[in-house]
Amino acid sequence: MRATCCTTLAATLFWLLPLNITWAQEHGGHHAQEGKKPAEQKAPDQAKELPVCPVMGEAVDFHVKTMTDDGPVYFCCDMCIPKFKKDPAKYAEKLATQRAALAKLDRVQVSCPVDAKSVDGKLTAEIGGHKIAFCSKDCQAKYAEHPGAFKAKLADSYTYQTRCPISGEQIQPNVFTNISTGQRIYFCCASCGDKLLKDPAKYAPKLAEQGVKIDPKKVTAADPKPKSDDHGGHKHP
Repeated sequence: MRATCCTTLAATLFWLLPLNITWAQEHGGHHAQEGKKPAEQKAPDQAKELPVCPVMGEAVDFHVKTMTDDGPVYFCCDMCIPKFKKDPAKYAEKLATQRAALAKLDRVQVSCPVDAKSVDGKLTAEIGGHKIAFCSKDCQAKYAEHPGAFKAKLADSYTYQTRCPISGEQIQPNVFTNISTGQRIYFCCASCGDKLLKDPAKYAPKLAEQGVKIDPKKVTAADPKPKSDDHGGHKHP
């Protein structure tokens, strides 16, 4: 009972922290970054402080997760999920540590907390003191009417992969590709996505630094092309 109370208190404190919503900004100096090798590009600060799995204590893979009433819990591998679900109270303290670490990371809201569709940051609303993005005005109205009902979905509407693995620039929330492994990778522009599909091994380390682990052998040029961000003036030669 005590462990369950600790879990609830820790989760409440975590999600009441000011939402660190980072919207895509105007891109500058992209061509200079693109000319560098991945190892030479500036790594995100968060790469050095990835949260750890509450079961194994190893760095998480943000694509390996399970949902709770308070939001997602991240793990290092799929095998840890059933162990956590079997006895979540056992891992309450470790979960609190993970969420404290998550609160220190940059993140970008990429989906609507109501229907999980992609957002672009153009339709936002201040609700409960937080700036939240929606995919439509209908979803905005539904959320405003019962915000508590979407608590977990809001927590799951962010990505911690905030930097394009190609350029190192901030991602656009609606520019992504869903690769054959089921993972969604975000980019600053669609042309960068094409580069990842052509040479995934080259850019995999930059994703790993951000807690996104891909198997280059399972990523092919036949995977879906990145969706266009519809932002003019941001193309590569």
